[in-house]
Amino acid sequence: MQGSITAAAATSSRRRGYLYSAAIAIAVLLVSLVYLAVDQRFIYLLIYAWFGVAYGIFLQYGRFCMASAIRDLFAIGVPRMAVGVLIAIILYALISAFIQDAGFNSFHAHPLGWHVLIGGAIFGLGMVFSGGCASSSLYKTGEGNLGGALVLFSISFSQAWFVSAGGWLNAVVPGTWTTAAANAQMPEELTVTDGWFDQFTAGYLWELTGTTASTWLGWGENLASYLIANAVLIAIVPSLILLLLLYRFNYRKIFVRQHSGENVKTITQQIRYELAGIWSMFIQSRNTAIAGIGLGILAGLHMLLTGELREYYNIFNFGELLAQMGYTDGLSIQDSVFDPGYWYITTQEAQWGGWVLEKLGINMMDNIFFGLENGLPNPLLNAPGMMSIGIILGAAMLANITGEFKWKWPNTETVILAVVGGALMGIGSRIGMGCNIGAFFATVTNGDISGWVFLAGMALGGYVAVKAIKAWIDWQLARSGADF
Repeated sequence: MQGSITAAAATSSRRRGYLYSAAIAIAVLLVSLVYLAVDQRFIYLLIYAWFGVAYGIFLQYGRFCMASAIRDLFAIGVPRMAVGVLIAIILYALISAFIQDAGFNSFHAHPLGWHVLIGGAIFGLGMVFSGGCASSSLYKTGEGNLGGALVLFSISFSQAWFVSAGGWLNAVVPGTWTTAAANAQMPEELTVTDGWFDQFTAGYLWELTGTTASTWLGWGENLASYLIANAVLIAIVPSLILLLLLYRFNYRKIFVRQHSGENVKTITQQIRYELAGIWSMFIQSRNTAIAGIGLGILAGLHMLLTGELREYYNIFNFGELLAQMGYTDGLSIQDSVFDPGYWYITTQEAQWGGWVLEKLGINMMDNIFFGLENGLPNPLLNAPGMMSIGIILGAAMLANITGEFKWKWPNTETVILAVVGGALMGIGSRIGMGCNIGAFFATVTNGDISGWVFLAGMALGGYVAVKAIKAWIDWQLARSGADF
């Protein structure tokens, strides 16, 4: 009797999950129709939103999270998540090469300097503390995890504060930055010597250069150059090396224990044995690997479609299209808004926080980050912001179907870690010029070596965070033991 009741309850729960998922899909469709009814040019914004839904589905399916990849490696030696991330990098790099050759690539190489390593380290520290990276915080929010929503809140407002703060922060600005920033050609609306981040940008970042491998090698703008220099040399070879290292130092001992009785005598048998072990590592990471494949393909198609639409509407930036439609409020001095043209996280969240503060009466447009470059559009007109919302909704759809959706209220310790970790991720992403997606994933896959520097920083910060958390747990256990 009890079993029948349990089975009936499970069936009812699954049906509710399918209904909730269908309701979300219908809502996305209806909202899309409203946008298109207002102006068909909103298709540009909707492309971001729809790809966001697809990203959210794959992220949730594979539990795709850079924080987990680094934490699991350093804490328990499990490479599952890291394997999926590297598979996604390999696929996206190949797709990006073809998109570059087609002329639709909107990627710009990041300036290479010490800030990339430091920003990555701060970001890595924060993502392990908070229990999720920038992208996983979105899909976890879609699963009903309010701790993830709190991380997003912290990421948003910490960035908005950091790019506009002055006061005591100006005291730590090197004099060379201040001088270079003062000499920069800037619009009258901006006073760049009043803010730390403005001086960091105009006095330091603008003095640096960034390039892709194909450009640095001078191999020309052709498919062979993009494939060999950008994809193979910068993305695929390093990823394959890391995969082999993960197998050798993390997974092989697991495989050997599972196949301890096999007879391996010849070199040929040994090679087959090791190849079977590597394949087993991929299979062990099946869901994450499938998610990596899907994300890699989606990221490439996303770049292709936004490039096609830019050519169709004869624009360089979505801000031009907004201005043509009469939506000029929130555009930067250059009539631009943040519009990377590909998968990106954190900058749109910074815009959310900045937009709220602007509505509260704080001038957030008197700095380079918002005022000159990214603007502060209404969240309903923020194309990358719609992508982030789409990720939440896509994750919610799949989580309801699989029965993984559940409202999760954070405890006091989780709240503290979410706020602190989110703030560190926000600050790290601005110093490092991106997050685990924008400064690493999308960077190395387009031939920019600075992404690997950011990963090194994330690994360093993540390692320190793992050790700090372990020390905290050990201290708590020791204290509990003493009390007992």
